[in-house]
Order: sequence, then C-alpha cells, then structure tokens
Amino acid sequence: MNGMADNRVKDPRDWTTGDEPATGAQESYLHTLATEAHEDVPDDLTKAEASERIDELQEKTGRGR
Repeated sequence: MNGMADNRVKDPRDWTTGDEPATGAQESYLHTLATEAHEDVPDDLTKAEASERIDELQEKTGRGR
C-alpha cells in the first residue's frame, strides 16, 4: 500500500448498526482483553463502542499485531 488507509474498512462510528448493542462475541472478546489488560469495561456498550474498545485493548495487550 502507499501509506493510505484501506477505504474498505469503515470507521465503526459510520456503521449503520453501530448504535445497536454489542454482540455476544464482541462482549466475550472484550472481557477477555480487559482481563489481560487489567481494565474494566462497561456492559452496555454499542457495537461501535465495543469495536473501538477492542482495538484499544488489542494494542495494549499486543493481540492486535
């Protein structure tokens, strides 16, 4: 790639379903990451919020590499 972001990956805030509750899979993975990172996460996240938090915790735990 030429350093530009991949346009096929939409920002979670732009998802049409982003305001829906997080999926079970998102919640499960998020809690796994949060445990590894020694952080707490709220249980009432939207899909978009959960996706962004997963990205943050993947960076912190090294799982995003």
